[in-house]
Amino acid sequence: MKPDMFKEPVSILVGLGFPAEICSVTDAYRHLCEWPVRLRDNSHAAALKACGAALRGEIEADTARGVFAAFAAKHDLLAPESNAIAAARLSRDRDPQVR
Repeated sequence: MKPDMFKEPVSILVGLGFPAEICSVTDAYRHLCEWPVRLRDNSHAAALKACGAALRGEIEADTARGVFAAFAAKHDLLAPESNAIAAARLSRDRDPQVR
């Protein structure tokens, strides 16, 4: 496994809500660089700094993953887990009043 790969990807929503897997520090760094300047905040700066440090080998990739995941959570980018989606659909199918 490459040193910048995450042990577990971070699933985020991009574009019009399509899920994308961020599997490495490089992927996270690229996403952060493409983030609109007007939306950048302290969580963006921390994630960018952590990814840069991981790319230089100063911190572990999964440490940067945690900071990136916190950034994604703050900006409501985390994709729902497929288990949560399946459970919601199952409960909706069982009880038609749940919508």
